[in-house]
Amino acid sequence: MTKRNTQQRRHTIVSRVNNEGEVSVEALAAEFETSEVTIRKDLTALEKSGLLLRRYGGAVALPKEIVATDIDKQDPLRKVAIAKAAAALIRDHNRIIIDSGRTTAAMIPELAKKRGLVVMTNAINIANRLLSLENEPTLLMTGGTWDPHSESFQGQVAEQVLRSYDFDQLFIGADGIDVARGTTTFNELIGLSKVMAETAREVIVLVESEKIGRKIPNLELPWQQVTTLITDNTLAPEMRQAIEAHGVNVICAEITQK
Repeated sequence: MTKRNTQQRRHTIVSRVNNEGEVSVEALAAEFETSEVTIRKDLTALEKSGLLLRRYGGAVALPKEIVATDIDKQDPLRKVAIAKAAAALIRDHNRIIIDSGRTTAAMIPELAKKRGLVVMTNAINIANRLLSLENEPTLLMTGGTWDPHSESFQGQVAEQVLRSYDFDQLFIGADGIDVARGTTTFNELIGLSKVMAETAREVIVLVESEKIGRKIPNLELPWQQVTTLITDNTLAPEMRQAIEAHGVNVICAEITQK
């Protein structure tokens, strides 16, 4: 499989480990006709996402007691609530950018009722989800250099493509929020994020409240470039006030239990 099928391969791995209880690197590499190094990267990424546990030579399914915890159930609910609040800001025929990330990807089902959208993205999984919508929007891809850390395209080619357009809104996530400075990230490749922000009239950051106050060395977007921050309703009032003091509109999405 090529990099274009990374998400599909990982989805299959998760299904396999849940059905069989465990999987081996050797067997998966043979099945997908790829290297054991690639499979190990897949398993590492899936473990970080809380979908399985690494073991020597492979991986095992999460214990049932872990899968059933309230915390595990709460995370997707937060992402969905934030994504719905973000999608509510999009009008028909808007030209938007959706950056890579799990929370931004959660917006896609909410776009099904929007009409005439033009969507630029640097993430293959987001592009695939957009193409599955019945009201298929006009899709633009940045191209560029593949970054396995963010599972998205980055680099000068992607930046040049973005500068050829102008957009109404950018929807972007963050690894952390420095209340004094702005959004922060573990990834050192921040050039494309800055270009995305420059080409959009509104910059909308999607982030869970638990990440607010988390200081990470790499400043991605200073508050001067952020229009709106959307988080969940567990955000502390003092944190909200501190962010709003920078002129940023803060939306706290209500988490609804299923």
